Amino acid sequence: MRVNPQLMPAFVAAAMLAGCATPETRLRDGLVNAGLSPPLAGCMAHRMAGRLSLGQLMRLRDLPQARESVTIGEFLHRVRALRDPGILTITSSSAALCATGFAR
Repeated sequence: MRVNPQLMPAFVAAAMLAGCATPETRLRDGLVNAGLSPPLAGCMAHRMAGRLSLGQLMRLRDLPQARESVTIGEFLHRVRALRDPGILTITSSSAALCATGFAR
């Protein structure tokens, strides 16, 4: 069976993800490490993992200064520095819905 070389990055990414924790779990742990409460982080991770691309999730992972966040506002300020409107929109809407209890 021949594999299309253009699909190889997708296969590699899938293989890497299969061997580790789910993106949602990793995202939740990262949000907790950034200073968000575990219930809020779990709710946000559930919403964000299904809405962000793998590339966007990887960019969020590379926010070392987010670990210094104390409030949601400070965390979102650091997310804004990524200059990705999609990440900011999904992260901020998830934070708002989860913090107010409107997200399920």
